[in-house]
Amino acid sequence: MKAREGDFIETLEGLIFDVKGLVHPRERVVAYLRYLEDPSGDRVRAGKRYVKVYSLERREAILRERYPHYIYYDRVFGDYMQGVPVSHVSRLYRPTEKVAELLEKPSLDRVESQAVKFVETLQDSSNIQPQKIGLSGSILVSLHRENSDIDVIVYGRENSSAVYNALKTLMKEGSEVSPYNIEDLKRLYRFRSKDTWMPLEEFIRTERRKPMQGKFLGRDFFVRFVLDWNEVGEEYGDRTYVPAGYAKVKAKVVDDSDAIFTPCRYLIDEVKVLGGTRASPLREIVSFRGRFCDQAGRGEVVAAQGKVEKVVEKDGTEFFRLVLGAKRSDFMIKV
Repeated sequence: MKAREGDFIETLEGLIFDVKGLVHPRERVVAYLRYLEDPSGDRVRAGKRYVKVYSLERREAILRERYPHYIYYDRVFGDYMQGVPVSHVSRLYRPTEKVAELLEKPSLDRVESQAVKFVETLQDSSNIQPQKIGLSGSILVSLHRENSDIDVIVYGRENSSAVYNALKTLMKEGSEVSPYNIEDLKRLYRFRSKDTWMPLEEFIRTERRKPMQGKFLGRDFFVRFVLDWNEVGEEYGDRTYVPAGYAKVKAKVVDDSDAIFTPCRYLIDEVKVLGGTRASPLREIVSFRGRFCDQAGRGEVVAAQGKVEKVVEKDGTEFFRLVLGAKRSDFMIKV
């Protein structure tokens, strides 16, 4: 099963997971619980009520208590993870297929209509092919509400660059697409700081320059950029990842070519360990969470805190990386 970042999976029990990353074991898909049936849920689909689970801690707690077979130890990633066995998949939702479905649908609700219009706006302004852009999030699985965001997925380096630049232009024009204002950013901070903390001033300074998030016709949107299949360059087992501690570092970003993508990656140099585990050589900062995308550019100096992992290549060479997003204390800011 070829599943990737932005896809959703529904299980035999009716649980809905969002797929994480681009590298997965053959018999299982790395994915995190997102929706489950609940009589008190505020989302309705086909007569059933669902609840959305936000925090990573809560997702894991539900699975450990009620569906422990979706927690497993991954020998390559060196940790306990959430993942769906291929044998338990009842449906795979793909973002590009959702756009095609909505274009054929006889009538759309307000959220769906604006989502389709946003996708068409991005296509027209960037000249990318229709099959390289899709809709993810709650719209993908028909569990959106009237106030739901528009979550867009763009595939491929060139397409992503084109859409990224188009968004900057559209925001300057300020007709239908607009950047977040200060009050929007404060609202976003209140939401994200529940499981990713950083000072409000630093948060606003960093987030206000990101064109992949903002508002379209007054509705929140987030555009996620994902490498296409022929650009991934890694298969499951090519590398192994070994937990090596936790650290706070200061470093210079020397390559930001993967900064806008999910997963994102920043190659670093001139590393100084400010606290925690000392590991050398520490070559990169990575995250599987969209909130850490576009966090810094080439030549900028950052402070970051996260999990230290040893990366072991097939030929036996080793280096270390800092992984952000698992703990509330993880952060990355310019200094």
